Amino acid sequence: MGQSEIDAVRALLSSKPRPVGWAQRRQRIEEVGSVWPAAEDIKRERIDIGGLPGEWSIAPGSDASRVLLYFHGGGYCSGSILSHRRLVTEAGRAAKARTLAIEYRLAPEHPFPAALDDAFAAWNFLRKSGVAAEHVAVGGDSAGGGLTVALINRLRDAGEPIPGCAWLISPWTDLTLSGSTLVTRDAVDPIIHKAYLAELVEAYLPEGIDRRDPRVSPLHADLKGFPPTLIQIGACETLLEDSTRFAAVAGAANVAVTLEIWPDMIHAWPMWNAHLEPGRRALAHAGEFIRRHL
Repeated sequence: MGQSEIDAVRALLSSKPRPVGWAQRRQRIEEVGSVWPAAEDIKRERIDIGGLPGEWSIAPGSDASRVLLYFHGGGYCSGSILSHRRLVTEAGRAAKARTLAIEYRLAPEHPFPAALDDAFAAWNFLRKSGVAAEHVAVGGDSAGGGLTVALINRLRDAGEPIPGCAWLISPWTDLTLSGSTLVTRDAVDPIIHKAYLAELVEAYLPEGIDRRDPRVSPLHADLKGFPPTLIQIGACETLLEDSTRFAAVAGAANVAVTLEIWPDMIHAWPMWNAHLEPGRRALAHAGEFIRRHL
């Protein structure tokens, strides 16, 4: 069943020409991501965090004192609360926790460090709302995975309490684009290609920022003291080595890291959990991980 379902997702992704320009790309990820909306039993509330749009969600039976703070993917240049709503809300259901998704500022209009500053603002909002750091899981897919690591490292370096755990889906951890799977998986990855990533890097990084800077390439960060981390990556992803190398760096820093490589899966496949059984299983794994560490 999983194979026919992932083939259907591939067909959906290839049904239209690749969009050109930031406006078209942003529209496309919202169209694809919102094909299956949030379930009807999810309670949602839009909020404003000092000008930063956010959305709470909670599924029946969830513990509102536990929170999943989630950062969407989209290469720092696209993605939104809408595009990732189904993923975020079902992740909250699996974790039996409230979720907070934010709509951080996007490049090229708002290059680094705007997204990281917005992630930090969302964290501070949670803490000032009375949520204990150890009761928060921070997660994200693709660029959102990179933001997750960058935020936690920023908190640790400042001597502040860090979240109970981290959850990374298909994380983009190396903006130097040095992973060998950018070449070896290119033919089987329907979404992420090296030329596209290079364009995103140019849009996101201002002149003078080193691509190895750990705030943008967490593969090169000191991960000592990082919380327990779950990494989920598809075997058919060009970003596969961004996960395998990051897991090795984390393990060498004595981090409790769990790496899951999912056969046949493509970039950020849990987004299509409504009609993709491996997507639902991945969320179930993540939910169990989050519950255990919060």
